[in-house]
Amino acid sequence: MKEQFARWNILFIQYLKRDWKKIIFWVLGLGLFASAFVPAMEEITRGEGLLGMYETMKNPAMISMVGPTPIETANDYTLGAMYSHMMLLFSALFAMTISMLHIIGHTRKEEDLGLTELIRSFQVGRQSNSLAVIVETVLINILIMFFVAGVMISFGADSISTEGAFLFGASIGVAGIMGAGIALIMAQIMPISSAATGSSLGIMGLLYIIRGGTDISNADLSMLNPLGWTYLTYPFTQDNLKPIIYALIFSVITIIIAFALEGARDMGAGYLPQKEGRAEAKKSLLSVPGLFIRLNRGIIISWLIAFIILGAAYGAIYGDIESFIDSNELIQQMFAHSGVSIEESFTGTIMMVMAALVAILPIAIVNKLFSEERGLYLSQIYGTKVRRSQLYWTSVTLAIGVAIIGILFAAGGLGGAAISVMEDSSMDIFDFLAIGYNLLPIVLFFTALAALTLGWMPRLGKVIYGYLTYSFFLNYFEGMLDLPEPLLKTIPQSWIPNMPMEDFDIGIFIIMTGLSILLMLIGYLGYSRRDMIEGD
Repeated sequence: MKEQFARWNILFIQYLKRDWKKIIFWVLGLGLFASAFVPAMEEITRGEGLLGMYETMKNPAMISMVGPTPIETANDYTLGAMYSHMMLLFSALFAMTISMLHIIGHTRKEEDLGLTELIRSFQVGRQSNSLAVIVETVLINILIMFFVAGVMISFGADSISTEGAFLFGASIGVAGIMGAGIALIMAQIMPISSAATGSSLGIMGLLYIIRGGTDISNADLSMLNPLGWTYLTYPFTQDNLKPIIYALIFSVITIIIAFALEGARDMGAGYLPQKEGRAEAKKSLLSVPGLFIRLNRGIIISWLIAFIILGAAYGAIYGDIESFIDSNELIQQMFAHSGVSIEESFTGTIMMVMAALVAILPIAIVNKLFSEERGLYLSQIYGTKVRRSQLYWTSVTLAIGVAIIGILFAAGGLGGAAISVMEDSSMDIFDFLAIGYNLLPIVLFFTALAALTLGWMPRLGKVIYGYLTYSFFLNYFEGMLDLPEPLLKTIPQSWIPNMPMEDFDIGIFIIMTGLSILLMLIGYLGYSRRDMIEGD
């Protein structure tokens, strides 16, 4: 057994030296996101703010997104209770995602690239790499726990207790550790790193969708969900430690299973074998569009299915929203002031969320061209009569196409499920589609940014995901944090009317679409002239 993990500690130290910049960014970025909104939340609590937030957060739609609260009366809804209610689940999801990507990137991906074989050629154990990476990930999440707790305590806010702050940080930390365990298992089961990444994130997404339903129907059932153990700790209210214990036990079990699976498989192989190719290629692969569709087929299909499922999951909530409004006068007054029904108001908000998710897919497709370029997979194509313009515009056109289809699936899934559960509604499926396609220029703008970086600064392609995340959260918290107008103008969501609260503006729609096309053209100028980056 010792031989399996021989000299893992040496690898661990080397990995810390290799990843120290990433670790600092990871801890600071996630830690500040999870803890630094305390002063802004204090502003919300002034006057009748807590009462309004309590009534708002009791909305089934909000519970499906952020989880339940154990508070039964508005008088007991403190700043700490509100903060953990609004921020804990999202912070846990980010912690799980980052840990999953880190684990797979330093285990299965390095194995696919042949780096693991190089490491094993030295006097190190067969599973030393995995042990070093998992220990590094656990250490990072422990650092995040202390950092989050320290920042929250430093504000000295009322109801932000020391015990609650450490429990809040621990909930985020164990979420990252659980994500690492799940990813390590998928790294052994799946045949390649991309499949391991997709399956890991898919499991997390499925857990999120399931908990949305159980949180509304019976929150006790969410305790059977591993993701539920991250936010049912209820910091600053009940300070429940049991979910942390469950999460740690789950993490230990998943890590043990992962090591057992790794020890029994051959390097470079997975328990699910790769599908064998056809003896003869299809005629569609003889064209550049056919090739690009084939390369992106898996990610396109999986994301489109996710859009339908997520849209339907949110749409199923609409029936509960109606009954909730009828029994709550304060909520009726709040939404009557906006001049639209709660269904319309919720649709506008949730479609903003869905549009941000849809934007991920075309960005990934555009970035795929650069990853194929770096991997030397397009070298043979470069040696033919195929022009760079064909590669670039095929990738961009495919990205635009899936953006249009993605909005159709997301808005259609949302509208179809919502209409089926609402008894009386002023909205039909075309209203949902109109709200969705009103946001198409936003998705095209992010696609254009990806194309621009592909042409001029291809190594910065993943930065677009960071800007997308930044714009999403700025838009999401806009109404709650009373953010300054100049700051909001830095995100494309503020440039376009938010239907149905605001009227559709054909002029802005055309201008934003035209700006996106212009950025794509500028990106093409760079792509057509720059040197190819192969094997770098």
